[in-house]
Amino acid sequence: MIKSMTGYGLATADAPESRYSVEIKSLNSKFFELNLKLPKAYSEKELAVRNLCSKEIERGKVSVSISAERNTGEVKGATINTVLVQQYFNQLKALDLELGAGSQDLLSTILTFPEVISYAEETVSEEEWEQVQHTFQEALRNFNSFRQAEGAVLSKDLSMRIGNILSHLRALEDLEPQRITHIRDKFSKFLEDAVGKVNVDQNRFEQELIYYIDKIDITEEKIRLKSHCDYFVQTLGSADANGKKLGFISQEIGREINTMGAKANDAAMQKLVVGMKEELEKIKEQLLNVL
Repeated sequence: MIKSMTGYGLATADAPESRYSVEIKSLNSKFFELNLKLPKAYSEKELAVRNLCSKEIERGKVSVSISAERNTGEVKGATINTVLVQQYFNQLKALDLELGAGSQDLLSTILTFPEVISYAEETVSEEEWEQVQHTFQEALRNFNSFRQAEGAVLSKDLSMRIGNILSHLRALEDLEPQRITHIRDKFSKFLEDAVGKVNVDQNRFEQELIYYIDKIDITEEKIRLKSHCDYFVQTLGSADANGKKLGFISQEIGREINTMGAKANDAAMQKLVVGMKEELEKIKEQLLNVL
């Protein structure tokens, strides 16, 4: 069953100290384009996440956001050197009194001094990363379920469009015998008006008529069109991601329809060919969103 390239998946998990959230969104694209947002502590895991996304999501313009909210009031990663702050403050206060400057808010000034605030690299434990991975996998399952549901809708519509093309083809086949009779009568009348009925070489006329009818015969095109349509429906039911393959098959369907249109030489048949082309254009539009 085909999948849509449009998808959405969200998963959250609660741990004693943190709440994890993973959100995956995607839109259609010819290639795999990933916009990844990770907490700074998980930066060393970025390559692993990108590789997993590339493998599991395959194609589309994808946005993945992973966040971790601490449940405790503790702020990690930033430390104030209180001893150094006290020393700076005492020295500046004494200098302020000596100069009579009357400076205000010395503390905010001190906090900008070098080494007053130090930042430690925040690390993630294996247990925490394992929890994030579980949350990511759950979001991925939700994401793929969304894609499959959208793909089922697309598959139903595409099957209907192929059915409409085949319906037009059957109607075209019903008109074909009339086309041959019409061509014969048209040419016969033209010759009779041009040179007179008694002057028409019937043997030569029949030879030329057979040659012309053979040139506009669409038997091979009809057989190939049916075959391509059957293959399209068969590919729709495949378990693999077949958006590109379906696109190639639709191109072959288009070639046969165009050739039949060029050979039709009949207004009623041309109208049916136009109907086929309309259905094929709708198919191509839908295939832009098939994985």
